[in-house]
Amino acid sequence: MEYVIGGIQQIGIGVMNIEESWKWYIDMFGMDCKIFDDDSEANLMSRYTGGTPVKRRAVLAYNLQSGSGFEVWQYKGRKPAEKSTMIKLGDLGILICKIKTRNLKKTFEYFGRKNVNILGKPVRDPAGSESFFMKDPYNNLFQVMEFNHWFIDEKKPTGGSCGAIIGVSDIDKARVVYSGILGYDEVVYDSTGIFPDLACLPGGDKKIRRVLLKCSKPFNGPFIKVFGQSVIELVCDPEESGEKTLSGRLWGDPGFIHLCYDISGIDSLMETCNKAGHPFTVDSRSNQNGDSFGMGAAAGHFAYIEDPDGTLIEFVETHKLPVLKKFGWYIDLKKRRTYKPLPDWMIKMLRFSKV
Repeated sequence: MEYVIGGIQQIGIGVMNIEESWKWYIDMFGMDCKIFDDDSEANLMSRYTGGTPVKRRAVLAYNLQSGSGFEVWQYKGRKPAEKSTMIKLGDLGILICKIKTRNLKKTFEYFGRKNVNILGKPVRDPAGSESFFMKDPYNNLFQVMEFNHWFIDEKKPTGGSCGAIIGVSDIDKARVVYSGILGYDEVVYDSTGIFPDLACLPGGDKKIRRVLLKCSKPFNGPFIKVFGQSVIELVCDPEESGEKTLSGRLWGDPGFIHLCYDISGIDSLMETCNKAGHPFTVDSRSNQNGDSFGMGAAAGHFAYIEDPDGTLIEFVETHKLPVLKKFGWYIDLKKRRTYKPLPDWMIKMLRFSKV
């Protein structure tokens, strides 16, 4: 069967202190629904962790109002290496996480009262949409923007993520991955210049090319009501590319480390990626004899590819997801014959996983 993408499952964020960082993401972005808390060895990622398996703790959490989650990730037994300079437009990798809100003005005022580091006022992009940028206490950049596709109302100022701004060296080559494999095939705008809405960002005073992409065919899948739809914005310096965001550091070090998509049909996806020239660099099935890979109480297959500049894209084919863990109730997706959305009542049961 053809593979199907069910939306952005999560964006990975490497941190220095997982308890402190996760609390901040709960307080500011409502990431209080814990799916797993896995304290073990990342033994399949040695390609990106210096050639040896590493111990780490990873927490996957969601804001059930809607949007993709955060996988907050911290090394154990090794001090994470922070980037010595601020990431800027023109660098290569995941530069900014897009965060969705129903009401931009109210959210701007809310973060102001919370003394969040807001970078300027709301300004319109080339499509005429308003947004504002902010920085968390750990130097990660976020763009807050009004977005649709909401699941429930928990009276939180924001939902989760609705996409990312990704730095690339060649936008047309990068679209082989982002438009061809991931399905962001519709151009909202393709503009080159110096932009007022980016002036508040490091590197925002330089000429760049920026292309905002969305899907002409909306994502669909069991958890799409939570994940929602998303956009990807590719940016590049037409004269000189900057350095990779993880240059001289390891995957899992502080900052945005990967973008993860929920998928079905991993065999078909692998074939498509091979034909596109972006083969799996990590495939959990190779070490599991085809069995599911466990992540805390959740399980499934996962794989990674790299975009042309080495930015990591993860794919997860979910098999088991805890709903009421202490009662032994899990959603078993391997028994479902369809990849259509789960019923609302079943997804709402995830609220019992809140912390």
